[in-house]
Amino acid sequence: MIIQINTDSNIEGNSELAQQLKALLENNLERYGDKITRVEVHLSDDNSNKKFGTDDKRCLLEARLAGLQPLAVSHHSATTEQAVDGAVEKLMRSIDTTLGKLDN
Repeated sequence: MIIQINTDSNIEGNSELAQQLKALLENNLERYGDKITRVEVHLSDDNSNKKFGTDDKRCLLEARLAGLQPLAVSHHSATTEQAVDGAVEKLMRSIDTTLGKLDN
C-alpha cells in the first residue's frame, strides 16, 4: 500500500507527521491486505492561522481499491489528530461497506 501525504500551507508537513500517519494507516488498514493499493491523505486548516474557530482542521482520505473506484471520506475537527482519527474511522466503515456489497 502506497501512502501519500499532502498538507496545505497552514499545516506543517514534516517527516515526524508523515511517519505517524503512515503507522496509523498501516495499523488500521492492514486487515484489508492487498485490496488497498494507495491511500492519499490531505490535511488542511480551513480557517488558516488568521482566524480561529472550532472544527476548522480537515482530513480528507482517498483510498484506491484494486479494480474499484476510489473511496473518499473527510472529517472536520478541532485538532489535526482528531480529524485524522475521525476520517480513518469513516474510511474503514466505507471500505467494509464496499467490500461487503461485493461479497454478496
